[in-house]
Amino acid sequence: MGKVFPVVLSGGAGSRLWPLSRESYPKQLLPLAGSESMLQQVSRRASDPHRFEPLLVLANTEHRFVIAEQLRAIGLHGRIVLEPEGRNTAPAAAVAALIALRETPDALILIMPADHVIGDEPAFQRAVDAGIAAAEHGSLVLFGVRPDRPETGYGYIRVGEPLKRSPGAHHVLKFAEKPDATTAEGYLNSGEYVWNSGIFLLPAAAALQELERLAPKVLRACEQALADATSDLDFLRLAPDAFRAAPSISLDYAVMEGTDRSAVVPVDFPWSDVGAWSALWQIGNKDEAGNVLVGEALVDDARDCYVRSEGQLVAAIGVEDLIVVATADAVLVTSKKSDQKVKAMVDRLKRLGSAAATQTSRVYRPWGYYESIHRGERFQVKRITVRPGAKLSLQKHYHRAEHWIVVNGTALVTRDGEEILLRENESLFLPLGCVHRLANPGRVALNLIEVQSGPYLGEDDIVRIEDIYARA
Repeated sequence: MGKVFPVVLSGGAGSRLWPLSRESYPKQLLPLAGSESMLQQVSRRASDPHRFEPLLVLANTEHRFVIAEQLRAIGLHGRIVLEPEGRNTAPAAAVAALIALRETPDALILIMPADHVIGDEPAFQRAVDAGIAAAEHGSLVLFGVRPDRPETGYGYIRVGEPLKRSPGAHHVLKFAEKPDATTAEGYLNSGEYVWNSGIFLLPAAAALQELERLAPKVLRACEQALADATSDLDFLRLAPDAFRAAPSISLDYAVMEGTDRSAVVPVDFPWSDVGAWSALWQIGNKDEAGNVLVGEALVDDARDCYVRSEGQLVAAIGVEDLIVVATADAVLVTSKKSDQKVKAMVDRLKRLGSAAATQTSRVYRPWGYYESIHRGERFQVKRITVRPGAKLSLQKHYHRAEHWIVVNGTALVTRDGEEILLRENESLFLPLGCVHRLANPGRVALNLIEVQSGPYLGEDDIVRIEDIYARA
């Protein structure tokens, strides 16, 4: 059996799940379908060392530290490859195949989007085994989910005859785009079509051969991007100019629809790509009236609604088929049938220059996170949380002074060369221009309140003198 390299694609923005998912912290990093993030769930799915090689994650540069921390939190250590910008799934698959082929000539790559939910892990593993048998005979394998409804939001695959040497795998007769309702009903009733899950199992060498034949510009660009890649701490940065030269194209369009080597493994496990709020309603735990309630949510005389609160109480009365999502800085209200339009609303917010389109109120950094609590003329109040053993950069500000109050934990503060230890309920003033650093030497998270004052309070008023995370 060839070695299987699990590859997680974590480059999406998830704007259809706004306001919870945003570019700065997209849906795959959120615990939307359980206590762990979807990235953590998919990583666990391929963590058995007897079945899989170490994890490979292709990710957006901005999310690198969060991804590394989420993997560390569940005891996994994957290789994280940084894309300078998203170029769709074909270039990502090419990079993964090139990396895997460096290690073994018979490598198989299992490509999994980071934002999928699978409800039956043993069934998934059985499907992978069936896919391995087909991939070892040279097939480029897709997994197709047998539909249970006439879904218009997914692409479809028409299933052909079984492969002779690969039980459970079939020839692909046709790829079909997202259909209208009538066509989807016909696909469902025919019994010949499955949903295209976007999960692939590919022999790396064969995938590269087909890329060479069908999408040579993708392959050339990725070869150069990998050849000129640089190491950054524990991350591998693809060469920006070379990678951007790759056409932005999906693996389906670039290879799967043009090759005669594609195969499909039909599967029956519960699956969702969580592409909209209605998908979370679909897979959520419903009350007797069909409502899914998450967080501080309360309904009366409501039916088939998804109501979610990330803080404040949300109450809904006398409504049906609604999506209501409240975060610290935004509230979304839409009907389930209109939830695909959320992306257009996010695009509109971007055009209006709203930071809420892309940024969450909680901003994650490699050392932890901060969030603005209150802001007024010439002052701002923030909560800062620093992970155990982490520390901020040694820095100074030209336009603001700061006052730190420890809420819990222990802070080690460097101020103009002096080291000061602060404990719960102790505070310290940092005058404008002083060189300072905050560190957490303890074993529990450090929480403090920061009060900034000055004529300019922007995040770009930071002059980093020294930084263990190698940020500019």
